[in-house]
Amino acid sequence: MGTTGNVVRDKSFRFAVRIVNAARYLQQNHREFVLSKQLLRSGTSIGANIEEAMAGQSRKDFIAKMAIASKETRETHYWIRLLISTGYLNDGREAEKTLINDCIELSKMLTSIVKTSQEN
Repeated sequence: MGTTGNVVRDKSFRFAVRIVNAARYLQQNHREFVLSKQLLRSGTSIGANIEEAMAGQSRKDFIAKMAIASKETRETHYWIRLLISTGYLNDGREAEKTLINDCIELSKMLTSIVKTSQEN
């Protein structure tokens, strides 16, 4: 997997840090605990599944974990959009815009990795 693996691994870790901070913000500033926990769970699961995939015992295991990470990005994207639409996060702020963009970029990267891995 080489360079691509390191890029997606690093990007997912930085994304998880931002998700942790967003969840903290929601809990401290808005006293919102239900949606923030959903966001925290799915947003940090992306990187955890990528880490597991990179240590996978087989190609099938690698593809399965990367596919789970890909699904988690779609779920995280949903929670971010919901939090913006309900006013908990502000879609006019640069932080929220880049959070959505990073999530979409991770999703595209993971989809590509899964497709390429399945074809090879």
